[in-house]
Amino acid sequence: MEGKPIKIATIGGGSSYTPELMEGLIKRGLPIKEIWLVDIEEGKEKQEIVGRLAQRMWDASPYQVDVHLTLDRREALAGADFVTTQFRVGLLDARVKDERIPLSYGMVGQETNGAGGIFKAFRTIPVILDIVKDMKELCPDAWLINFTNPSGMLTESVLRYGEWEKIIGLCNLSVGVMINEPKLVGKSMEELNFRFAGLNHFQWHKIYDKKGTDVTRQIAERLYDGKDTGTPANIFDVEFFREQIAQMGMIPCGYHRYYYRQDEMLAHMLEEYRDPKTGTRAQQVKKTEEELFALYQDPMLHEKPEQLSRRGGANYSDVACETIASIYEDRNSPIVVSTRNNGALPDLPPDCVVEVSALVGAAGAVPFAFGPLPPAERGWLQLMKNMELCVCEAAVTGDYGLALQAFLMNPLIPSGDRAKRVLDELLIAHKKHLPQFAEKIALLEKEGIEIKDDLVRNMTRQGL
Repeated sequence: MEGKPIKIATIGGGSSYTPELMEGLIKRGLPIKEIWLVDIEEGKEKQEIVGRLAQRMWDASPYQVDVHLTLDRREALAGADFVTTQFRVGLLDARVKDERIPLSYGMVGQETNGAGGIFKAFRTIPVILDIVKDMKELCPDAWLINFTNPSGMLTESVLRYGEWEKIIGLCNLSVGVMINEPKLVGKSMEELNFRFAGLNHFQWHKIYDKKGTDVTRQIAERLYDGKDTGTPANIFDVEFFREQIAQMGMIPCGYHRYYYRQDEMLAHMLEEYRDPKTGTRAQQVKKTEEELFALYQDPMLHEKPEQLSRRGGANYSDVACETIASIYEDRNSPIVVSTRNNGALPDLPPDCVVEVSALVGAAGAVPFAFGPLPPAERGWLQLMKNMELCVCEAAVTGDYGLALQAFLMNPLIPSGDRAKRVLDELLIAHKKHLPQFAEKIALLEKEGIEIKDDLVRNMTRQGL
């Protein structure tokens, strides 16, 4: 592929993350000839604002690149070399529902974990499979670079049900870790080797020096010094139990707080949920996005504003654009990706998707072997992977019983009547984005199921 002019199509081009993506592409100087930003009618205004900023960023660079805006996905996909995805089905209003409905029943309401994460998958998997269907026809040689959450389950579904091998799932989480953790021991990222293993938003990592000595425990001890450890802006920073981290000999990702410190995380989320001035994370992000898009409209702005780091997607461009560059130039760069296991984690089947350190080049991702996990982590991993597989299948088939199984398996959803009630309310709240569950939703509406949370109930009645 090297030397060939590049066409990139970005699905969800009106996202506030787009300037981050443009910055990363400009920094790498790839021979890009055109970028197509695709969105839907509801996102048209934001798409136009972001599109103008994106063009100004390229015009201020040494490169001549045309940024095209379209609501016609097929127009953008035709002849594309890379397709990047960063869309949100139902926009931020859907995330508000994913958070507030579980919280109204005293359980974790979060974008990619628990009930909210499951429903984000239910809405999103059919859409990405539809994108793949178009890619098979319009750009059969393109690589799909997915940043849309839940990234691991989307990658799993594309490989398993879309039968599309040229996909790499990404997350910015590991980048922040690799930037900040070396500083705890006076090192740079280049002086250490990181090895990540697990699932998207559910992985652990080890760290080695250039002599191959495991320095994980040394760095783990410094996590308690009160310095920046790379925890994303969207995660409440509760300390892990020191004794637990010492025992496992690995460092868990930031999202493990929802599982290892569930009481404390839930208490914080409920406090925000009950405070009308604060609201849940989605409501906070809505305010941040209003500020961002106001900044984006400044005709003098031609670079990514610093305020974007508050959005929770910091360093997105580093991983997305490095992946594109590594495939295009066959660099075989070490990148943390969601990809087929192929034996990297022997505790899981080789054909399922895991998030691991891998070498990325023209042939895709080749994962590093991590080896078996200790009993506690192995138990978590196997439970969560099988829960994900249930979610993916339910998203494709609309099988309500399987959706309920996934709910009852998930550690963040207390089993019993509350779990079923939250499942049913979320189905009704997201009705227009869940055609695969239409028959069950109609039955629930006949039963008179009402949404408990006042804000979400009103949003749903208004068709939001």
